[in-house]
This record gives sequence, C-alpha cells and structure tokens, in this order.
Amino acid sequence: MNIRARKYLLLWLLVAFSGVAYAFGNENEHTLDTLIAVDKVQITAIKQGSELRREAVSASILTGRTLTMRGVSAVKDVMTDIPNLFMPDYGSRTTSSIYVRGMGTRIDQPVVGMTVDNVPLADKNLYDTELQDIERIEFLRGPQATLYGRNTMAGVINVYTLSPLTYQGVRLRADYGSRNSFRVSASSYNRFKEKFGFSVSAQYARHDGYWRNSYDNSLCDKENSGNFRTKFQYRSGALSIDNTLAFSIVEQGGYPYEYIGSPNPAKHREELVGKICYNEPCTYGRVAASDGLSVRYDFEKFTLASVTSYQYMNDKMHIDNDFLPEYYFTLEQRKQQHHVAEDFILRSKSEGKYRWLAGVYGFFESENMQAPVAFGPTGIEKMILDNINAYTPYDGIYRWGDADGNGADELLLDSRFTTHNSGIAAYHRSDLHLGRWHLSLGLRLDYERIKMLYNTSTQTHYTAIPSDPTKQPTTVAVDINDSDLLARGFFEFLPSFSASVNLDSAGRNMLYLSASKGYKAGGFNTQMFSEVLQRRLKKQMGLSQEIDVDKLCAYDPEHSYNLELGGHFGTKNGVFTADASVFYIECVNQQLTIFPDENSTGRMMTNAGRTRSFGAEISATARLAKTLVLSGSYGYTNAKFKKFVSGGVNYAGNFIPYAPKNSLSLRLQQTVPFRSNWIDRMVLGVGVTGAGRIYWNEANDLSQPFYALLEASVRFEGEKWAVDFWCKNATNTKYDVFYFESMGNRFLQRGRPLTGGLRVMINIL
Repeated sequence: MNIRARKYLLLWLLVAFSGVAYAFGNENEHTLDTLIAVDKVQITAIKQGSELRREAVSASILTGRTLTMRGVSAVKDVMTDIPNLFMPDYGSRTTSSIYVRGMGTRIDQPVVGMTVDNVPLADKNLYDTELQDIERIEFLRGPQATLYGRNTMAGVINVYTLSPLTYQGVRLRADYGSRNSFRVSASSYNRFKEKFGFSVSAQYARHDGYWRNSYDNSLCDKENSGNFRTKFQYRSGALSIDNTLAFSIVEQGGYPYEYIGSPNPAKHREELVGKICYNEPCTYGRVAASDGLSVRYDFEKFTLASVTSYQYMNDKMHIDNDFLPEYYFTLEQRKQQHHVAEDFILRSKSEGKYRWLAGVYGFFESENMQAPVAFGPTGIEKMILDNINAYTPYDGIYRWGDADGNGADELLLDSRFTTHNSGIAAYHRSDLHLGRWHLSLGLRLDYERIKMLYNTSTQTHYTAIPSDPTKQPTTVAVDINDSDLLARGFFEFLPSFSASVNLDSAGRNMLYLSASKGYKAGGFNTQMFSEVLQRRLKKQMGLSQEIDVDKLCAYDPEHSYNLELGGHFGTKNGVFTADASVFYIECVNQQLTIFPDENSTGRMMTNAGRTRSFGAEISATARLAKTLVLSGSYGYTNAKFKKFVSGGVNYAGNFIPYAPKNSLSLRLQQTVPFRSNWIDRMVLGVGVTGAGRIYWNEANDLSQPFYALLEASVRFEGEKWAVDFWCKNATNTKYDVFYFESMGNRFLQRGRPLTGGLRVMINIL
C-alpha cells in the first residue's frame, strides 16, 4: 500500500474510533446489528444443514444488512470479502471468470456453481447479473460435487432473495455516482392470509463508461441494464411452494483492452502503447428469462423436495478480435440457449445419530450458436496470404479475389453449431453423529453426454499468379461446406468424506477434516472452427495441413482430489467468530485457455497434464465495542504446474496464470447512535481489499504485483430511510485485472479508478 493510501486509512480509523466513547454511553437496540456473523441458514436452503458453521466446510456468509449497507446488487460486488476467491471485472458481462484456490478458466465451464433461490444457473454468462433485495449470499469453498454435481469443483455460490413471507412493504432505491452512473429500483412485498406471499421488483441501471477508445475518442464501455422479478410463496402445514420468475436485459460496450506492445520487434507498435485503439465496435447484449419452482413436503420421517427450473438466454457478442486500428478480423457470436433441470431431494427428519440425504438430478440443454469470423483487407494479407505465399510449393504467388481485384477486401468464415447436452445423476450422503464426533460419507454417480452438430462454410475465390509472365493468372473459386456430428460422454464417480469434532458442548468450536473429488465437464472449442476453415482453405491452396477436427476442438474433463483441514471458532457471547482452513489439491487435466499461435483467430481450451495447489484461509469478525465491528479475511494459494508442455516449452514448476497468490479484506464499521426524532444513527465504514501477485502467462514473465484498494462510506439511517455516501479505490490506485496475447500482441485491462456516489433507500412498511 502506498503512502497516500496509508494516510487515508489512518484518517478513517481515527474517525471511527472517535465515536467509541460516545457509543458506550448511548446504547441502542439497533447498534448491535453491525455484527455480521450470522450462523443459521433459513429453511429456504434445501441441501445444506441448518447451520453452516457446524458443517465440515469452508463457508462465508454475507447477510442482508451487510449487503444493503454496501449497496450490493451483483455477486461480483462482494467477492473481495471471500478468501482465495477472485472474480475480476473485465471485458463484459459475458466474461464471468472465477478463480478459487488456483483453479479457474476464462471460457466455457466454470469451476464454481451458482444458485439463486435454490435454482442453479445453467451458464456462467449469467453469473454477472444484477439482483435486487438479496437476503444473503453463501459461498461454500472446496468441491461440492456430491450435492451439486458438475462444475462445482471449487465451490458453490448460493444467493437467496428476500421472502414476502418474512418481509412486507415497499422498498425504493436510487443511486448516482461517478461517470454519470445511476440505478433506480422498486419492489413490493405482500402477505395474504398468512399462507400466501407475493413480491414484485424491477430495476434499471446505466453508466457512461470508464474507458475511451482513442480511435474515435468514444467511451467504449457504456452500459444499460434492467431486470424484473416476481416471487410467489405458499406455506400450509407440511407443504411449501416457491416460484420465482425472472427477466433481465443488458446492452453494453466493453472490452477496453489496452495495447502494451509485442515481444516481436517487427510487430511492436510504439505509437499504440498505453492506448485502447480499435476500429470496429465491441458490444455485448443479453436477454435472459428463468422460472424456478420449488416444492417441499414434510412427511413424518423425511422431507421430499423438488426443484424444477427452466432458463432461456439469448446473447450477442461483437468483437474487434485484433483490438488494433486496422481491419484484421472480427467475431460476431450469437447464442440461443434453453435449459431444463429437475432435482428431487429426500432428506431424513430424524435428529438422532444417523441422518441421510439422497437425490436424483437430470438436465437437458439445447443451444444454437452462430459465430462468423470476418477478415478484412489487413487480415487477409497478413494472416492468410503472407503465410501461404511464404510456404506454398506453387511457383508463383496468390492474391485474394479475382483477376480484377473484386472480392479482395473481405473473407467470411461462417460457423454454426447445434449442441445438445444432457445428464443424469444420483447422489447420497450419510451422516453419523456420535457424541461430539460427526462423520459424513457422500457419493455421486454422474453421467453427462454432449453432442454437437457443426457446419462451417465459406464461399470466396483467389487468383494464382505464376512467376512466369508468359502464363496467365488463374482465378479459383472456393466453396467449402463442412459439417459433422461430434459426441462425447463422461461418467463420473464423485466420493466425499469428512470427520469433525466439537470442542465444546455447545458446538461453537469445532475441527474438521475432509477429502473429496471434484469434476469439471469436458466439451468442444467452438471458437476454433474458424481455424479449421482456414486450414481447409490452405490445404486447397496447396499448403498441406493435417486437419483432425475432434483433436483440435475437443478437450477433456478436469478432475481434482482435495484434502482440507479446518475449523470454526466462536466465543459464548458471540462477540468473536473465526474460520480457518488449510488445503491441498491435486488436479489432473486442468483446463486452461490459450491462444494456439500468432496467426490463430480463436481461443481454445487445453488440458494441462497435472497441477497442484496448497494454501490457507482465515476469516474473522470481532465486536471490539458495543458499536464497533472489525471483520477481515486472508487467503494464500500456491498453485503450480507439475506437468505441462505447450508449444515445445515445459512449464513444470511455474505458477498457474490468473490465480492470485494472496487475497485480503479488512473492514471496520463504527455505529454512532443519535438522540433525534428524524435520524437514528450514523454508520462509518472503511475497508481495504487486495489481491496479488497474479501471473498473466504460463512463462510467469508478466504479472500484477499485490495491490490494495481503499474504500469508505458514511451512512445516515432513519426508521424508514437511509442515505449513503461512498467511494471505492479512494487513492486512485492503478492496477491490472486482465492480460492476454493475440496475434503476437499483448493487451491488458486496467482496474477501475476512483469512483464515488450517493445512494438513497426508502422503506414504506
């Protein structure tokens, strides 16, 4: 942390502590709710135990009051509070990458699952979605495959929204902040005849953007978004029914990637260094809708629950894929997805020594994708013709278009995909309680099959110009239309085991040991099919290349084997709680995102042979005084390749890219009650978050050092209203959140600068 940041932090600490003496003499029933350690999970959680801090799992819980005070409206807003969790904000809302304990990827399947009101989100593109009135967020770290299945090998995020059966009234919110950003939302919660609850909420948000494209001096990351949600709940005796219907839309610019040079002196562009400069617009748009129905019935000895969900997503991404001011090539990807899932859960009601849970899960997903890649004049010349003319056995040169030059300035490589993905699983967990000891054994049998029908095509022509001037040029028509069906199936055996012991009779302090297997599904690299077309085109032009579509475009599942030792601790009066754990992970076929070579037009997923990761996590909350709360977390991860060779280079012993070695969060909150008829209290908050070092590539020659960000807030609260003044990155620290290489050029995205704003909330009961 730099000197300026330390001065800001010291100032806020002095301000916070200055209210302690006053607070001790003015106790108020509202001051105690600054303590954010809430253990119990409401009955809305179907699969977990009733108290997460009594389970053998590393878990973080962020409660509704904490989320409201910080103005949280998306999961990524609070990820810095979770040790060893990194969700960088870059690109657009489709780039929802999550890294946990050294695991994570930028594209395709995530390592962390996410549910909203018990309904799993089908696609990670939906993870970065605005949500209203969040009641709590839980993050369970470590493999959760036994209960949640695929793509939860590093954890699961459970989001629960406010219930109309526990809260009634109207909630209004308005925000205004830096870069002309604003958000307005309204929600209404109603209860009828004690059995029925119904809520409706809507939100609209926009901002002008943070980064300028120097090509035309436009703000390249503007955004408009909105969402709508209704929730219906019914409770009658043993029967519970919940149904949530949600709709969201987002339209944004994005991808503010800054050019930082090229390791190849012949390609280096000094005039572009430090600039965002591309000639084609980069945009992302998404429309999503979902409906989730949860039904639960309590029988005499067990509970039967059903979670049925349908999700629809239609998104469109347009990218200037070279991110340079010349017209190399662009990608326009359109995707329409339908996903249906069903989960039946049986759970024992006995509080005796033996307890159990069993379930059956199935899903079906249908997706249509169109991903045409369009080459412009510069791309045709530099990426295709120069390469072909340098290596072709033809005695002459090739030129695009016909003999008169028609059709020389554009080449369209069209790719279309129809994917059907389905799976079924059966799972069980047995729990044995023997006094202070608790043993748990879980098992999941999971089968998944993915089928993809692809169609790639291009219609163009080129001219062969012989070196002998007496011979006439020849124009050759190209008509490639290639299609096939690729299919893969995966059967997984996913066991888990844990043992825990209570260190006191009340169960406030415990130690646990757990071992489990994690799993992330395999699939196909759809972005590599333009490369397939290029290779077929080059082969037709005499530059013979091997084309194995399945080998080039498919990747294998990823498996992890995890061992964790941890504990939950707390004092009798609840003024101090802490969680700590150490872990070791062996990962086989870890999935990594790479760019194959300088002339490739796509990213691809590949499998590293073997990696390992170990580290530690600690989080704690302490009430230092009646109205003063300190909370914090720290995570350390050491994740390295044990076996990985790419491009003829052995990266064994190097750190895994994009996974921070350290993560830090510290927050101090001081509540100052007022003796006033119109204001109840003032809440001062100051926080520091940090992450790093983050290595950007397998060679580990580029990285982001550890950085720390300072944030602060002042909140005034009345009985039915609250006003917040807030700022983030108060010291305007410069840091990077993303790096990649494309066509031999290097790009990165900077983190957001100093931002601040005003938030007003009104509750009408």
